[in-house]
Amino acid sequence: MDNAGIKRRIVIKDDWPGYSLDLFTYPEHYHDDIENIYIPHGVIMNRTERLAHYIMDDFRDDNIMVLCVLKGGYKFCADLVEFIKILGRNSNKYLETRVEFIRLKSYLVGSNDQSTEDLHIIGCQDLSFLRGKVCAIVDTGKTMKALLKHVETFEPKMVKVAGLLVKRLPNMAESLTDYVGFEIPNRFVVGYALDYNEYFRDLNHICVLSRTGKMKYKI
Repeated sequence: MDNAGIKRRIVIKDDWPGYSLDLFTYPEHYHDDIENIYIPHGVIMNRTERLAHYIMDDFRDDNIMVLCVLKGGYKFCADLVEFIKILGRNSNKYLETRVEFIRLKSYLVGSNDQSTEDLHIIGCQDLSFLRGKVCAIVDTGKTMKALLKHVETFEPKMVKVAGLLVKRLPNMAESLTDYVGFEIPNRFVVGYALDYNEYFRDLNHICVLSRTGKMKYKI
């Protein structure tokens, strides 16, 4: 990623404690399962709107094929595309978007909060409709290397990646993500469609999973 891209991300520091649960509303049955409200829903939405501005400025006259990574990326993708449409309606520039979906499974080896290097594409593996098109991959920030390698075999005109979250890790693949919502420490977070064993997708905020939550929903 170029320096401009790095500067356009919001960096959440390692010692960020998040917000007290008492300050926000959330499903009460998760009270003991989350430590804090790490990124409130309103902040997520405002940041997503800013990413839509960046995309509108960068793509200019190119129509784009949006490849949404399920399941964790669906809320981010829906909100991002909606903001792009709103910005287009309120300006003299309209960026036509077509959305397709792909599902990745990256938690097959091991379980619970430990991800693996194995990445399996479930569903639509034939992405020939991307050939010659401008492709924007929308994800929440998990490993993209294997997916990008797969996408590039179909010879799209250009590929850009939008990730809501990028975690700071020793092997952090920052060069793979062109539009970053938040750079965060290596914390296991849930909410806003991010899950732990299929729970917590109904949280609007992004929250840090507690030890109690890990044990309760462990499989």
